Amino acid sequence: MATDAGNPIPRFPAGFLWGVSTSAHQIEGAAEEREPSVWDAFTAEPGRVKDGSTATVACDHYHRHREDVALLADLGVNAYRFSVSWPRVRSEKGLDFYDRLVDDLCAAGVRPVPTLFHWDLPADLDWLERDTAARFADYVSLVAGRLGDRVTKWITLNEPAEHTLLGHALGVHAPGRQLLFDALPAAHHQLLAHGLAVRALRASGATDIGIANSHGPTWAASTEAEDVEAAEFYDVLLNRLFADPVLLGRYPDGIGELMPGDVEADLEVIAEPVDWYGVNYYAPTRVGAPQGTDITFGGVAMPAELPFAVLEITGHPVTDFGWPVVPEGLTELLTAFRDRYGDRLPPVVITENGCSYPDIDDQDRIAYLDGHIRALHRALEAGVDVRGYFVWSLLDNFEWAEGYARRFGLVHVDFETLERTPKSSYRWYREVLRAQGTTAWCPPRSTG
Repeated sequence: MATDAGNPIPRFPAGFLWGVSTSAHQIEGAAEEREPSVWDAFTAEPGRVKDGSTATVACDHYHRHREDVALLADLGVNAYRFSVSWPRVRSEKGLDFYDRLVDDLCAAGVRPVPTLFHWDLPADLDWLERDTAARFADYVSLVAGRLGDRVTKWITLNEPAEHTLLGHALGVHAPGRQLLFDALPAAHHQLLAHGLAVRALRASGATDIGIANSHGPTWAASTEAEDVEAAEFYDVLLNRLFADPVLLGRYPDGIGELMPGDVEADLEVIAEPVDWYGVNYYAPTRVGAPQGTDITFGGVAMPAELPFAVLEITGHPVTDFGWPVVPEGLTELLTAFRDRYGDRLPPVVITENGCSYPDIDDQDRIAYLDGHIRALHRALEAGVDVRGYFVWSLLDNFEWAEGYARRFGLVHVDFETLERTPKSSYRWYREVLRAQGTTAWCPPRSTG
């Protein structure tokens, strides 16, 4: 891949958020200093993680967070999306850690943007149980009460679609269940948790709340009716099932009756207005009619009984994860959301976008980011109200079931020594931010 050589990245509006993202379980380590999560139980089972690793140490961000905040400050981002570990904040010591992290971010002029759930559910809870949503709201109130004087921008959940599909339907992520469509209650309870969390954050005084949902265009494998029908169904499951309830207050046709409880009453909670909508974008998905046999796609086994088949996208370069690189898919996605949701779509923030490549001189990552930032600007020019962009990720980290085999970071981490080494993409992104005129964020109060 080559960047748009010689042409600067177009200017984005003043006040645009430029950031990077991480998640607690993937970088913090210090597992002995928190309660266990479903991921601890999952990674303890042989064969669950491809390299047999765990996140017990990961990047040891828990003990080295000041070093990582210094990297953020040097990079020049004005926002940092991290996640709060629910198992960690069950102790006062865990809350103290996030207190220190937020103080240090504010002192560095980097806006803290915490995600309140990024898949590391406490091991004694279960998204198949409705009570977990209420427990989540209590936890959110606790965190907001401690951090809300400095944190003004909040994210409730990260990617409930993937957590439902990979963790509860296909069993390749924690908690490792293979329920197929019987996993739908886990989706509903996460969405209910989102709505209850919005209410809890509003009660704490928060006025800048969003959710980070993963989305991508769904491309039918052909114009044949069977392929088009399969692609439309996949799009409902992975896109509309998680966007429609939040933005429209209803499930797509045929889905609501599959959900547990008083769905209409729950939808009133789920549709609590958000101030912005977070989109995690990586690639489109090509979908066709079922093939009558199991298919392995992206390392994930897709059972034959599913009413669709996920197929390879050809004609595009791929990352070392095998994901196609399709920047124009981001423009397509955002303009489609604008057309579908109209004035029900609030301002959009790209809460994740990134790629896995192994090199420290990572020219392919530079080309990837260059292309996607330009694609985002084209969506802005087309009338989509885009307010921010977060690269996934600051650090190489524990990449869930892939272990340490995939490197998404702008900063290389030696997982033996834990030494951090900024990559070429880190320096490139820093120059982009300087050219954009990004300035330090000003916290709401002094944090002396």
